[in-house]
Amino acid sequence: MKRPDHTDWCGRDHRCNLGEHRSPEIVVDLPGRARAVLVRVRTAAGREHAEVRVRVALAGTEVAARRQLVGLLGDLRDTVTRAAIAARPRPRQAGR
Repeated sequence: MKRPDHTDWCGRDHRCNLGEHRSPEIVVDLPGRARAVLVRVRTAAGREHAEVRVRVALAGTEVAARRQLVGLLGDLRDTVTRAAIAARPRPRQAGR
């Protein structure tokens, strides 16, 4: 089977496997506090995705850590929802 051509953003190395194309990692690092890693992926079927890993330092007490987790999950839900809505095609308006 012929391997598809690499994309402009593809890492063109060991990250590409099984027909997928993967970008180099984009890292946001706040030392001692948080780290986020984003990778753009195109699957063998041609579908594109963003993979995001987030690591956040939690508070030392259980109540505060749970509060942080609730806030983080709410923010992630909002972020994923915004990204999904932005990807939807807009309906055509009458007369255009």
